[in-house]
Amino acid sequence: MRHYLLTVQQPGDGSPLPPEQLAPIIKDVSVVNEEMRAAGVWVFAGGLHPPSTATVLRPGGAEVVITDGPYVEGKEHVGGLTVLAAADLDEALAWGRKLARATRLPIEVRPFQGEPDEHLA
Repeated sequence: MRHYLLTVQQPGDGSPLPPEQLAPIIKDVSVVNEEMRAAGVWVFAGGLHPPSTATVLRPGGAEVVITDGPYVEGKEHVGGLTVLAAADLDEALAWGRKLARATRLPIEVRPFQGEPDEHLA
């Protein structure tokens, strides 16, 4: 098994959806998370606050400079993430497809370097 990061690519400024649009998405994501748990692949998952809540630490010589806000301005940002343990990329992509359908957003799937036991020590 390898660990994979499934990143939810949130469009725009991260403004929350109205409750009537958000409720079915939350329900569908919960279903996918439960499927992952039942399949034994779920490691952890969570949504993130909007980019405006980010704090960036940037090395600057002997100091580390702290600034508010996202590192880069962009049309998309990370809205949430899931880490799962899958046998291979094909299995991780299958879960990514389910998550994309549930979130109605693009999902980036990337393998972690190294072995899972190195990540959870």
